[in-house]
Amino acid sequence: MTDDLKAAAEAWLREDPDPDTRAELERLLAAGETAELADRFAGTLEFGTAGLRGAVGAGPNRMNRVVVIRAAAGLAAYLKAQGRTDGPVLIGYDARHKSDVFARDTAAVIRGAGLDAVLLDRPAPTPVVAFGIRHLKAVAGVVVTASHNPPQDNGYKVYLGDGSQIVPPADAGIAAAIAAVGPLAEVPRGDDWQTTGDDLLNAYLDRIAELVPADAPRDLKVAYTPLHGVGRTLVEAAVARAGFEAPRVVPSQADPDPDFPTVSFPNPEEPGAIDAALGLAREISADIAVANDPDADRCAVAIPDPAAADGWRMLRGDELGALLGEFLLSKRPDGVAACSIVSSSLLGKIAASYDVRYVETLTGFKWIGRVPELVFGYEEALGYCVDPAAVKDKDGVSTLVRVLQLAAQAKAAGRTLLDLLDDLAIKHGLHATDQLSARVEDLSLIGAAMGRLRATPPATLGTYTVERIDDLSQGSAALPPTDGLRYTLSAGARVVVRPSGTEPKLKCYLEVVVPVTRDVATARTTAAAALAAIKTDLAAAAGI
Repeated sequence: MTDDLKAAAEAWLREDPDPDTRAELERLLAAGETAELADRFAGTLEFGTAGLRGAVGAGPNRMNRVVVIRAAAGLAAYLKAQGRTDGPVLIGYDARHKSDVFARDTAAVIRGAGLDAVLLDRPAPTPVVAFGIRHLKAVAGVVVTASHNPPQDNGYKVYLGDGSQIVPPADAGIAAAIAAVGPLAEVPRGDDWQTTGDDLLNAYLDRIAELVPADAPRDLKVAYTPLHGVGRTLVEAAVARAGFEAPRVVPSQADPDPDFPTVSFPNPEEPGAIDAALGLAREISADIAVANDPDADRCAVAIPDPAAADGWRMLRGDELGALLGEFLLSKRPDGVAACSIVSSSLLGKIAASYDVRYVETLTGFKWIGRVPELVFGYEEALGYCVDPAAVKDKDGVSTLVRVLQLAAQAKAAGRTLLDLLDDLAIKHGLHATDQLSARVEDLSLIGAAMGRLRATPPATLGTYTVERIDDLSQGSAALPPTDGLRYTLSAGARVVVRPSGTEPKLKCYLEVVVPVTRDVATARTTAAAALAAIKTDLAAAAGI
């Protein structure tokens, strides 16, 4: 162990106010765990447009009280420098390890800086803060959450006073302010913050209840899982206020548990994550199964499907986005529909059919949520914004209620969500999407794969010709620069390749469009084969 590494660890020990991470670091020093210590002190957890996210532990390259206190101090300094001091900072948190501690540290630092702080008095879904910022006229908001990341992680998500997640240049400004924070002992802290609970939660729930008209059908049997997260209480309350029968909740996943004991990865997109919900749905002969991720800003849906091996299948994010888009845009709202560049092109066609304006954004709700005059927005990763006037972010609770409204309406007409998907395929062609993802331990492998694709781009992918390649790092009049490649293929197909913004993954998003000339089932078979061929060629080209 180098003298510098040992000195850095010992300096951290002198500053760290958390006995848990101090003890952890002392054990690593005593055991001479040089490689582990080197990783923890290799740099500082980077603050970006996703805020902070990383494993909980000691050291500047981990999530801990030292890092959080500095982040809160930097945020407070940024807000004061920008003159944004005429309202409180609203602070929420999920049920992960240390979330409540990090939230209280944030409130203390915000008060110490002379700003008002309002702290939620219980773990709650992330969209409650996105709603509460505008409801309380806050100047900023913080949610301590790692969303659907593994159990060992936590994070720090920041919103400004418009209720949207931060984007450049605010992220760089906050990061610079964090870097300028001096010794931890010199960061002033107060203990006189305000708390909020029932009043804010009731306002949020009342708003959701207003989405469903009094005369809407409500006959629906629902299976639900919050995946050990914080969604259950508000989902049950929102469903009741909207007039639906209470959902049956998966018992083993009903209560918050930061260790997520029944799932290997608490993301409803991951294979097997909602198996327990599907089992319950079959057991009770449910009409629909729904799931939230741990901080309940995403919503997943599964439906009965006679063609599926066990009689049920989960809707892809793009399928649910199209269903919600058709449902909401068919009312011809005066505004704009939006989705990210990695989501299906079908939403644009649905919007055009109802004379609703449509835009594409970069990936993430930090971009979708700030689209002017937004009336509906979504991204394929199960994020949906169904009430932008109230929540300018993805919201798994209001989305779940909207899904129940749509499913009950279809059931009352003797139809299913699968029937509605077939309607869209017949009207616009079958838009089939899939993903190719590569999780890595060494982040340099992602850069190497992007480099290969830029240096030797494929001329064909599967049976499709590559007609155009857009290097998204160059930016355009419509989109700011981002690390990514977009391939426009023949016959309306497309591929987008990008590094994940929140996980060590290279992600590839595939779409093909198949005309429905005979029946939708045949088109789905054709599309599946086409997507599989693209996957094979793309994996070879990227070397993943």
